[in-house]
Amino acid sequence: MILRIPHVLCADQVADVRSRLQTASWVDGRVTAGEQSRLAKANLQLAEDDPLARGLGAEVLQALAGNRRFMSAALPLRIFPPLFSLYCDGMGFSDHVDNAIRRPPHGGPPCRTDLSATLFLSDPDAYDGGELCFREGLEERRVRLPAGDLVLYPATTVHRVTPVTRGVRLAGVFWVQSLVAETGRRDLLFELDSAVADVRRDLGDAHSAAVRLVGIYHNLVRGWAQT
Repeated sequence: MILRIPHVLCADQVADVRSRLQTASWVDGRVTAGEQSRLAKANLQLAEDDPLARGLGAEVLQALAGNRRFMSAALPLRIFPPLFSLYCDGMGFSDHVDNAIRRPPHGGPPCRTDLSATLFLSDPDAYDGGELCFREGLEERRVRLPAGDLVLYPATTVHRVTPVTRGVRLAGVFWVQSLVAETGRRDLLFELDSAVADVRRDLGDAHSAAVRLVGIYHNLVRGWAQT
């Protein structure tokens, strides 16, 4: 499932992030790329140990923790902190699949990348090109979202960023190790959780149907979760 999650950051938060990134020290984005991705990647990013990157990353993680749609869709066990990237002047990232394992730069357990996420930080009219493209069977899906919105997708997906031909594209990219590793099960739980929310809203939490559906949801999570 390729899922849009709107308003992860509000307009004031986005403006604050962009203001702070104006004075950032950018490095070659290939420093965090795998062997194949290094050949495909042409962008700039904040170094992982840059205090600005760590501070902004903590703010994004705090926002995600309060976003019900993200938590329902991702069921996160572990989130690899965001990498903040900049694309301009023909920079892009050709077809690739994200690395299966990410290791935190400052120690801690490795993160299996079940899900990838891109948080858009530039408004769509601030740049041309820079579309995030996914292969879906024989077709291609192109994504350009408003600043503050996020797209969440399986890390197994072949994807690319088209070259930027005008302006600057800023984004935060991160990865999620989910409690439920299998994509089909995770998508089913998201749909069930969404349906449960509708039933609770329409019938009330005390209705027997709501009680049963909540129980089914949690029993499935209990059976499928890996901790």
